[in-house]
Amino acid sequence: MKTTSGLGFHHIGLKCADLKRSETFYRALGLTEVLRWGEGEKEIVMLDLGDGGRIELFANGTDEFSVKGKWVHFAIATEDVDGMYERALSAGAEPLTPPKTVPLDSKPEKVSIHIAFVKGPDGEEIEFFKQLP
Repeated sequence: MKTTSGLGFHHIGLKCADLKRSETFYRALGLTEVLRWGEGEKEIVMLDLGDGGRIELFANGTDEFSVKGKWVHFAIATEDVDGMYERALSAGAEPLTPPKTVPLDSKPEKVSIHIAFVKGPDGEEIEFFKQLP
């Protein structure tokens, strides 16, 4: 989504210990391939979340943390948090936080969110997120 400044989210990159395993996992969640390039240890796959946001999967990752840091988690917006949580578990994700509703003490208005967390194939934390009306 672009802002008035012309900025918008494009993608987040993830080094995968097993590119095929990660690609299979994210496809099971409903992401679709946009681009693919490179071969072997230099293979890269770009997957679309459905709204233009993308995940870029890099081959030849490890299970170690990068000195460049690691994201805390990334969130996938969905109308069906519970369904996506179950779908992720069926695709091999590790459960972290089962679906729950959280009222936020937020400003300028109070909102509630419905969320769930899983751990993906490379240890990445994935949040399924819906802001409630």
